Amino acid sequence: MVNYFSFAFKNLKRRGIRSWLTLLGIFIGITAVVALITLGSGLKVAVNAQFGVSSTQAITVQAGGLSYGMPGAAVVNPLTKQDAEAIEKLSSVEFTTPRNLETIKIEFNNKVQFGSALSMDENSEDEMYETMGLEIGQGKLLQGELGKILIGSNLADEDKNGFDKEIVPGKKLLIKDKEFQVIGVLEKQGSFLFDNMILMYDSDLEPLIGYGDNVDIIGVKVKSKDLMDKAKEDIEKLLRERRGVKKGEEDFEVSTPDAILEQVNSVLNSVQIFIVIIASISIIVGAVGIINTMTTSVLERKKEIGIMKAIGAKNEHIFFQFFIESGLLGFIGGLIGIIFGLLIGYFGTLGINNFVGSTARPSLDLFLILFVLVGSFLIGAIAGIIPAMRAANQNPVEALKG
Repeated sequence: MVNYFSFAFKNLKRRGIRSWLTLLGIFIGITAVVALITLGSGLKVAVNAQFGVSSTQAITVQAGGLSYGMPGAAVVNPLTKQDAEAIEKLSSVEFTTPRNLETIKIEFNNKVQFGSALSMDENSEDEMYETMGLEIGQGKLLQGELGKILIGSNLADEDKNGFDKEIVPGKKLLIKDKEFQVIGVLEKQGSFLFDNMILMYDSDLEPLIGYGDNVDIIGVKVKSKDLMDKAKEDIEKLLRERRGVKKGEEDFEVSTPDAILEQVNSVLNSVQIFIVIIASISIIVGAVGIINTMTTSVLERKKEIGIMKAIGAKNEHIFFQFFIESGLLGFIGGLIGIIFGLLIGYFGTLGINNFVGSTARPSLDLFLILFVLVGSFLIGAIAGIIPAMRAANQNPVEALKG
C-alpha cells in the first residue's frame, strides 16, 4: 500500500501543471464549503450574543409580537407597568423588571450622536442587573442616584463612540439637552445593544420621552428553570384576559431564551445548508475533472500498463494504482482547500465580530477537518473507479503496441 501511494505521488508530480489544474475544482469546492461552515458557526455565535440572554430562567414579554427592530416600536396596544405588576403576582414568577428602550440624542465633546437608552426602575436595580447579567467594568453600578447613568463599553471607547474622546466615570453627557453624569461603565457583553446603550432610571428617562405608564419590554425572572413552561403559559393566559384577546389572536409575545435562540439558529442553519449545497457543485465539477484527467492518463500510459502486466502485475495491482492516484488528487485538493477555507473563516469571523461588536472567537473544528479530508480522498477515488477499471482491463499485448 505504501508503494501504491509512493508511485501515485510520483506520477502526479511528473504530470506537473495538469495535476494542479485537476486539483482546482476540488480545491475551490472544499475551500468554499469549509469557509462557509466556519463563517456560519462564527455568525451563529455572534448573532446569539446579540440577544444578551444571560439567565436560563428569564422570560421576555413584548407587545406586538417578536420584533427585530426597536422593541415596542409602532405598537398599537402597548404593555403597561400594571401588566408587569400583575405578572409579578403569579405563583411561578419571582419578579419582573419593566423596561423602556428609547432612541435619544447624546452630546459630548461638542459632538452629537444618536443612541439607545434603557430605563430601569429605581426600586429594582439588583433584579435588573441579575436578569440582564450586567457587571461593572469601571466606576460603580447605579444604586438610587438620580441624574446619574451607566454606559456600555463601546460607548465609553473613543474609537467606537463617535465622540473621538473616551468617556470615563465622572464625565457628563447631554441627553436630549439635559445633563447627566456617568457613574460607571459596564463590562463588555459582546452584544451590540448592551455595549452601546445608556442605562438610566425610569424617573430620569420618562420626562425626556413622555411614555407614561407604557412599557416596551417586561423582563420576567421565573422561580425555577423547571417552571419555565408553566410560567410562560400563566403569563399568556393572564395577558389574554387583561387585553381581551382569544388564544391564537395574541397581540403580544412571551419568549423564553431557548425559543428565541432556536428560532434564530434554525434560520441560520437553513441558510448555511443552502449555501453549502451550492458550493458543493464545485466539488462535483472537480470530480468530473478527475475522471477526465485519469481517463486521459490511462490512454497516455498504455505502454506503461503493458510493461507492468508483462512483468507480472495483476489486474488488481493496476486498478489500485490508478484508484489511489485519483484519490490522492482529491486528497491534496481537499488539504489545500481546508487550509484556505479555515483562513477565510478565521478572518471572516474576526470581521463579523468587529462589525456587530461581538467577542465570538473563531473555532477550529477538528471533526470537520477530518471529515473533509476523508471525503475529498473518497470523492477523488470514486471518480477514478471507471478509469482505473479501464486501465486494469487493458490487454497487455495491445497496450505494448499502443
